[in-house]
Parts: sequence; C-alpha cells; structure tokens
Amino acid sequence: MFKINPCAAGCGRPAITGYNLCFTHWANPEREYLHICEFIEENKSIKDYCAAGVRFEDTDFSGHNFYGCNFKDASFTRCNFSGVTVRMSFFDFAVFNDCDFSKSDLQFVSFAGTGISNCNFEGSEIVHVNFEGAAINDSCFNSSNLYNSRFISADLDRTTFVNCNLKQVYFVSAKQKDILFKSSNTAEAVFEMEEE
Repeated sequence: MFKINPCAAGCGRPAITGYNLCFTHWANPEREYLHICEFIEENKSIKDYCAAGVRFEDTDFSGHNFYGCNFKDASFTRCNFSGVTVRMSFFDFAVFNDCDFSKSDLQFVSFAGTGISNCNFEGSEIVHVNFEGAAINDSCFNSSNLYNSRFISADLDRTTFVNCNLKQVYFVSAKQKDILFKSSNTAEAVFEMEEE
C-alpha cells in the first residue's frame, strides 16, 4: 500500500511519489505532469503510487494494472481506462469527465465523493467498489458485475445499469433520477435498510 509522505510545503496534502511536494506546490507542474504521464506509459504495472491532486487530460491508462495507488482529489478528462485492472486503490473526491472504463476490472476500489460525468463502465467487473456520496450522471454501467458495491447516498442522474449483476449492491439513501435497471437483478440489491 502507498506510503503517505506529506508535502514539504506544509500544506498537509500528500507528496507525489518520487517528489517531496504535492501537485499544487510544484514550480513547473506542466513539466512534472509530463514526467508522470511518461512513467505511467512506460510501466504497465504500477504499485503503491501516489498521484493525489494531479490533473490528467487525454491520458491513456488502458491495459494498465494499478495496485494500492492513491489518486485522491485528482481529475481525469477524456482519459482511457479501458481494460484497466485496479486493486485496493483510492480515487476519493476525484473528478472524471468523458472517461472510458469499459471492460475494466475494479476490485476493492474507492470512488467516495467523486464526480463522474459522461463515463462508460460497460462490460466491467466492479466488485466491492465504494461509490458512497458520488455524483454520477450521464454514465453507463451496462452489462457489468457490480457485486457487493456501494452507492450509498450517491446522486445518480441519467445513468444506466442495464443487464447488470446487482447482487448485494447498496443504493441506500441514493438519489435516483432517470435511472434504467432493465434486465438487472434489482430484487437482490438493497435500496432501503430493513428495520429491526
């Protein structure tokens, strides 16, 4: 699991792996961002990496493996995550716009408090994943296995879960507007907690 090294500037944010500063305090963030993208491009399997707060645009993560990584507060615009494998990693309070996660394998991952807009998770394994408090709109989870994932207190808008495995998926206290669950096993999902 990644080690949290605090930013040397004293802001309390985690330093990026290989640096002593967080993304906000880099003197030349554009140049260092290119170094991070080169590192990701050259390494198909990445472990214990911290890229918290980094702003990614048009980055190709497809086919990569991420284990125990920290992308908290990062943003991703038009990024390709298709075919990615992610285990025990954190994307809490990150923002995803126009990203492709199709045919991805996400297990024990946290997207708590994230903003997800116009993203495609179709045909994915999304097992034991936390979307608690996430704001998800105009996105597609069709034909995915969402076994034991959590959308507790999430804000779901214009999002589809067609032909999905929803066994033990928690939608408790989730706001739902224009959601489509066609051909999914909603009877095995949890929408409200039972009173004892």
